[in-house]
Amino acid sequence: MKKIILAIAALFTVGMVQAQDFSIGPKIGVSTTNIKVDSDQFESGDSKMGYHVGAFARVGIGSFFLQPEVLYVNSGGEIRERQGLNSRSYDVRFNKIDVPVMAGFRFAEVFRIQAGPVASILLNSDVSDEFQQLFNPDYNRTTLGYQAGIGLDLANLVVDLKYEGNLSKAGEELGGFATDQRVNQLILSVGFRIF
Repeated sequence: MKKIILAIAALFTVGMVQAQDFSIGPKIGVSTTNIKVDSDQFESGDSKMGYHVGAFARVGIGSFFLQPEVLYVNSGGEIRERQGLNSRSYDVRFNKIDVPVMAGFRFAEVFRIQAGPVASILLNSDVSDEFQQLFNPDYNRTTLGYQAGIGLDLANLVVDLKYEGNLSKAGEELGGFATDQRVNQLILSVGFRIF
C-alpha cells in the first residue's frame, strides 16, 4: 500500500512539473439529495438540502485537466414506509468524506465538461421518524459512485454543477426489511483558486 501511495504521489508531482496549469484552493457548496429505494415495503421520499466544504486541486495539460477533491459532506433524504393507506416517513442524514476525481476538457477558455469516480467514506448517519425515534441501520462504510457535470472558470472563481450517482448500495435494510438504498445528488459548488 505504501508503494502505491508513493507511486501516485510521484506521478502527481511529475504531472505538476509538466503541467501548463496547476491550481489549488478551498471549495464550498450545496446539494439536493434523494435516496433511491428499491423495495416492496419502502419508497423514496422528498429530497433534502445539504452542504459540503473542502479543497480541490487541478492539473491541466492543454485542454485536458484532472481535478481531485476532498470534501466533508452533510447530506440526506427521506424514505417512506408503505403501511396500507398510511405511510411513515424516515429522515436520513449522512456525514461523510467524499473524494471525487474529475477528468475533463476545457473549451472557450472558461467552460469545462467533466466526469469521474467518487469514493465516499461514511463518518456517521442518523435515521429518525416523525416521532424523533432514532434507528440505527447498517449503512456501508464506503461506497463508490460517479459524478458528471459542467464547470465555469471566471478569473480565480471555479463554479461546478454536477450530478452524482451511486454504483454501490448505501444500505441493504431498514427496520428489518430488505432494501437497496442508493444516494443521488445534484451538486452546486464554488471554489477559489489560490494559485
